Amino acid sequence: MTSVRTTARGFALASVLLCGSAPAALAQTAAPAADAAARDAADEADQGAAVSEITVTARRREETVQTVPVAVSVVGGEKIAATGAFNVGRLQQLTPTLQYYSSNPRNTTVNIRGLGVPFGLTSDGFEQGVGVYVDDVYNARVASATFDFLDVARIEVLRGPQGTLYGKNTTAGAINITTNQPTFGFEANAEVSAGNLDFKQAKAAVSGPLSETVAVRLAASTTTRRGAIYNVTSRQWINGQDNIGLRGQLLWKPNDDLSITLSGDYNKQDAECCAQIFVRTGATQRALNRQYAALTAALGYTVASTHPYDRLTDVDANLNARNEIGGASVRAVWNVGPGTLTSITAWRYWDWQPENDRDFLGLPIVTKSQNPSQQDQYSQELRYNYSTGRIDGVVGVFAFKQRIDTQGTEQHGPASSRFNITPSNALSNDPSVLDGLTALNTQYLKSTSFAVFGQASWKVTDAFTIQPGVRLNYDKKEGYYERRVFDGQGLPVLLGETSARRVAQLAIFSPQLSAPTFSDWNFSYDLTASYRIAPDILGYATYAKSFKSGGINQNGLPTDAAGNPILSAGQIKPESVNHVEAGLKTQFWDRRATLNLAAFRTGIDDFQVTVTNGQFGVLRGYLANADKVRSQGFEFDFSVRPSERFNAYLNGAYTDATYRRFVDAPCPPELSGGTTVAAGQTPSAPGTPGGLSPANCDISGQRLPGISRWSFSFGAEANAPVTVLGKPGEVYLGYDGSYRSNFSSNPSPSAYTYVDGYALSNFRVGFRADDGLNIFAWVRNAFDKDYIEQLATGPGNTGLIVGNIGDPRTWGVTLKAAF
Repeated sequence: MTSVRTTARGFALASVLLCGSAPAALAQTAAPAADAAARDAADEADQGAAVSEITVTARRREETVQTVPVAVSVVGGEKIAATGAFNVGRLQQLTPTLQYYSSNPRNTTVNIRGLGVPFGLTSDGFEQGVGVYVDDVYNARVASATFDFLDVARIEVLRGPQGTLYGKNTTAGAINITTNQPTFGFEANAEVSAGNLDFKQAKAAVSGPLSETVAVRLAASTTTRRGAIYNVTSRQWINGQDNIGLRGQLLWKPNDDLSITLSGDYNKQDAECCAQIFVRTGATQRALNRQYAALTAALGYTVASTHPYDRLTDVDANLNARNEIGGASVRAVWNVGPGTLTSITAWRYWDWQPENDRDFLGLPIVTKSQNPSQQDQYSQELRYNYSTGRIDGVVGVFAFKQRIDTQGTEQHGPASSRFNITPSNALSNDPSVLDGLTALNTQYLKSTSFAVFGQASWKVTDAFTIQPGVRLNYDKKEGYYERRVFDGQGLPVLLGETSARRVAQLAIFSPQLSAPTFSDWNFSYDLTASYRIAPDILGYATYAKSFKSGGINQNGLPTDAAGNPILSAGQIKPESVNHVEAGLKTQFWDRRATLNLAAFRTGIDDFQVTVTNGQFGVLRGYLANADKVRSQGFEFDFSVRPSERFNAYLNGAYTDATYRRFVDAPCPPELSGGTTVAAGQTPSAPGTPGGLSPANCDISGQRLPGISRWSFSFGAEANAPVTVLGKPGEVYLGYDGSYRSNFSSNPSPSAYTYVDGYALSNFRVGFRADDGLNIFAWVRNAFDKDYIEQLATGPGNTGLIVGNIGDPRTWGVTLKAAF
C-alpha cells in the first residue's frame, strides 16, 4: 500500500505519475489503518510543501516513492472523479503507457507498453499479461476493467514484470486498485452528475463504527447514458451505459496487531451494446464479384451510412452486453515477529450474456452470435513482509483455480447464401442452403496455478541498495471444445458428407472436437540496483527474466483441407521475457517540481498473438506464437506546483514495439482472399482482384497492433479563494488533455486498419468549499474531435472494415458533498 501527501487540495496524486524500474513494494499490504491515513494525507493541502510525497508503508517503514525504484503511475480518487476517468478506458487518457481497447466487455484488451495480451478477439485459453487487482484480489476476467470504479482511493499502474511481488504472475504490469476502507470515525459522501446524452450518475459511500472493534463501509454507484450510435433498424440508440455497483466491507480490529476485513461486491452492466459500424472498404484478392461492393449490390443493400461520424448503423440482429461480476474476500493482516503476515482469501464469479451481429450489416447473414460464459475463480495468497536492520523483504505463496463454461450459438440467415457461396455456384441463389445453419458450441476451461515468490531489499550503504527477487510458478490448463452443426431443418451436418448443399454448409461451419491441455513449471527472477546520487536524485537499473504461461486454444482450431481440426495448434508455447530498465527520479525547486525519466527494453520469445482468417467457424480467432517481438522506449513524467494556487503536469512516452521475427504470420486483408500461391508462383500485388495470395506473410520488423509511438497526457489547474453564500472555499479551472499518434488495429499491419492519431481536451470549472461541498461543470472532448478507438476486418475477406467510434463532445454538472 502507499500513503500519500500532496499540496493539491482535492487532487490527491493528480500530477503524480512517477517513472521507475521494475517490481515495487507497492504490491505489499499494510494494515487497513494505513489506508485511512492515506486518504487523510491525500486530502491535505500543505501550503509550500513538495509536489507529492507518496509513502510506501508496506515494508513497515515509511519511504517515499522517490526513494524506491518503481515503475508506477498513481492517480487518486479525487483526480478520477474530477476528470471523469471512472473506468480503465478513460484512465488511459491520464496514463500514456496504458493501452485499452474494447469492442465489448469480453473482447477487451488492457496492455502496458504495448504488451500484455494478444490484440483482437479474446480467448479464455491464455493469461492476462496485465493483472487487474482490487484490494489485492486478482481479477482473472479482463471484463472487470470495463466496470465503473467504485469508492476508489487510488489506482496504481505498475509497468514491467511484477511476478516477484504479486500473487499472480504478470509479465507486462499491473493495475492495482485500492478502495476506501472502513473507518472508526463516521464519514459519508455523495455525488450526483447529469449531462447530455441523458447521462446520469450517482455515487454514495458511508463508513463508521458498529462497536469499538468493528467498523463497516458501504458504497454504491449507478451510471446510465444513452448510446452515441443510432440504429435505424431498431430505432434505438445503442452502445450506451447501464451500470450498477455495490460494495460492502466489514472490519474487525480487536487490537493494534490484528485486523480482518470481509468484503463483498456486485457489479452489473445491461446495455444494448455493442455494435461496430461501417468505416470503409478496401480491395482484397478475392474475385471482384465476391467483394463487398458486388455482394451488397447483388442483394440490393445499401448501408445506413458510409460516413462513420454520422454515427448510424442498421445492424439487424439482437444486441446485448449483459455483464455481471462479483465476489467476496477475507483479508487478514497480523503484525507478528519482525514483520506483517497478510492472508487474502477470495472467490469471484463472472456471468456474461451477449448477443452480437457478427456481419456488422443490416443484412440477415449472421442472425445470431451468442457465446454466454460463466466463470468461478478461487484464490489464496499468504505473504510475509519483514524488516531486519538493513534488509527488508517479502515472501509469499499463491494458489489460484478457475473454471469457465461457454455455450455458443452461431446462426446464419437467408442472405448468407448469396454472400458466402461463389456466385458461379447455382446454390448461391438459393437462400435455403444456409438459412438456419446453426453451430452449437460447448466448451470449458479448467485452470490451476501455484507460485512461491519473494523479494528482498539490501541497503548495502546509505546510498546503494540491491533488490533481488525470485518466483517459482506452476500452471495447468485443461480445455474442451465441441462444435455441433445443424442445417435449417435441424438435421446434423457431418464431416465427409459430399452433397453440394452439405459441401456449401461445411464451408461455413464444420463439426469439431478438441481437448487441449497445457502444464509447465517456470522460474522467474529480477534484480534492481539503485543509487542515491544526491538527496533528491535517485538512479536505478533493473533486469527481469520472466515467463507468461502457455495457453490453449478454446474457440475452435484451424482446419486442414478435409475440414479436420489441426490438433497441434491446440497448445500455445509460454512467452519468455527479458526486460531491462534504467532511469532517474528527481525533485527540485524545493521539491515543488518532479521530473522522472525511464528507458526500457523488453524482448519476448514465442510472443502469443491472435490469428484470424475468413472462415466463419474461426471468426473469433485463435492463438499462435510469433518467434520474437521487442518493445523499447522511454518515458518521462513532470509535475510542478509553484504555489497552492496552481499545479500542472506533463507525461509522455515513446514506444517502439515491433515483431522482430514473424515469418509465417496471417496476411493482411489486401493480401488475402485469392487463390493460394503455389511453389514457383509470385503473389499478386496487394488488392488485386482474383489474385494469387500467399499462404502466410513475413511481417518481421512491422509494428505491433494497438501501440502509438508517441502518447502524452497533460493538464493544469488554477484556483483562487472565494466565499460563496457564506461558504469559504475556492473557485477553480482545470484542463486535462491527451494525445496519441497513429497505430495499427490489425494483428498483421494493413493499410486499411491504421487508426489516425488524435488529441482530446477536457475542461472543468467549479467551486470547492472548505466544508466538503464541490460543484463543477465539465466538458469532455471539448472540441468535438472525430476519432476512432479501434478498427476490425469483417468476415470472409470481403474488404469490409468496421470500427468503434469515440464519444462526441459531452458535458454536464457534478455535485459532491462530504459529511
